[in-house]
Amino acid sequence: MQVIASVFDMQSTAENLRSKDRLIGLVPTMGALHEGHLSLVRLARERADTVIVSIFVNPAQFGPSEDYANYPRDQARDVGLCEQAGADLVFAPTVEEMYPRAIPLTSPRR
Repeated sequence: MQVIASVFDMQSTAENLRSKDRLIGLVPTMGALHEGHLSLVRLARERADTVIVSIFVNPAQFGPSEDYANYPRDQARDVGLCEQAGADLVFAPTVEEMYPRAIPLTSPRR
């Protein structure tokens, strides 16, 4: 199971697959995979040439009273489940990779 952490490497991989007319099935997740996620991976496996699962716990998706720090994370478990369900690769970037410059996680007041 290939795990890609770099945006550049993921873009290059996707471009390479598309240049070979490979249909990509993407299952975007925040990890902590469960049967619902895995059923989507299996469905993508039936319909696409290459199945990619993204695992990214996005801090921008959490509100002020939601606990980003305690969101469950177990990449090794999630990658193993992806492989068992038929995914070809996992895109698992860090927050720093996705947001190379600091961003406000809440809307600024005007």
